[in-house]
Amino acid sequence: MRFVDEAKIIIRSGSGGQGSVSFRREKYVPRGGPDGGDGGKGGDVIMRANNNLLTLYDYRHASFQEAESGRPGGGRLCYGRAGEDKIVEVPVGTQVFEEVDGQERLIADFTKDGQEIVVAEGGRGGKGNTHFKSSVMQVPRFAQPGEPGVEKYIRLELKVFADVGLLGLPNAGKSTLISRISAARPKIAAYPFTTLAPNLGVVIDEHERKLVVADIPGLIEGAHTGQGLGHTFLRHVERSRFLVHILSIEDVNVEDPLSGFHILDDELRKFDPALGEKPQIRVINKIDLADEERLAEVRAAFDRLGLKVYFMSALDETGVDVVLDAMWNLHLQTVKDETEHGTID
Repeated sequence: MRFVDEAKIIIRSGSGGQGSVSFRREKYVPRGGPDGGDGGKGGDVIMRANNNLLTLYDYRHASFQEAESGRPGGGRLCYGRAGEDKIVEVPVGTQVFEEVDGQERLIADFTKDGQEIVVAEGGRGGKGNTHFKSSVMQVPRFAQPGEPGVEKYIRLELKVFADVGLLGLPNAGKSTLISRISAARPKIAAYPFTTLAPNLGVVIDEHERKLVVADIPGLIEGAHTGQGLGHTFLRHVERSRFLVHILSIEDVNVEDPLSGFHILDDELRKFDPALGEKPQIRVINKIDLADEERLAEVRAAFDRLGLKVYFMSALDETGVDVVLDAMWNLHLQTVKDETEHGTID
């Protein structure tokens, strides 16, 4: 299924049913009073987060979502049936924006499975004529119409919700890594921008704990201004607890070994300063492409800076287990920190 992370839809709640105008007509009650029942309430439009959904693709082809209207009331105080609610399921990580007078406002941010919100409430059913009988009006020949439903213009924006975001320049080897540590099978090729949408992989350890990893499409210099679909890609980094920043050994300058990492670090900060503060694991990939002299030179360059950098070849899996252990350790630490500071349920 094609990954789609933005969609525009129109939603409409159900209208309330018409109240009934009716009078008792029985054999021995020739002039019975009013007995018109109320109309049923219109159905609500409810949005609900579903952890099994990964894309907004369905709403590209179903851009109108409508709840059922309530049924009209009947005689003998019969109330009309309420209209069925319309449930609009979206992936966890979806933000819901409503357009009002040309401006957008955020009305929901789905961060947990099963979370839901009534986006448009159905109209109330109209009252039947039995409600309007009084001492001065014994025979009311009118009833209320039901309230109309509500129509809204909605934009859905999905930000992938993952524990780990794999970050790197195009062709750094992120897709190969996620294919080695999880069941995800992204497209892999030796050219930039093979990955055009985030891929999610789930790593499960011996204790049945889960680590959700997002392979974020290759970012480039200028991504914060939208170059290379930068805004589309960067927003998926926002949800990650921490980042694994991967740099190909081919892109390491031993005179300034951090320069390759700084390219995307700067883009993160320019897009959102908070992204620049996220914890990172720095990884040099594709060591299979370097001879022993080049590898030793690169290692020495980082050692001189006193920085912890991991070396691996995702292709032949050299060092992958060490990187994965580091990911688990940082994940457990961030979850512990969030729990202690009350930022996680």
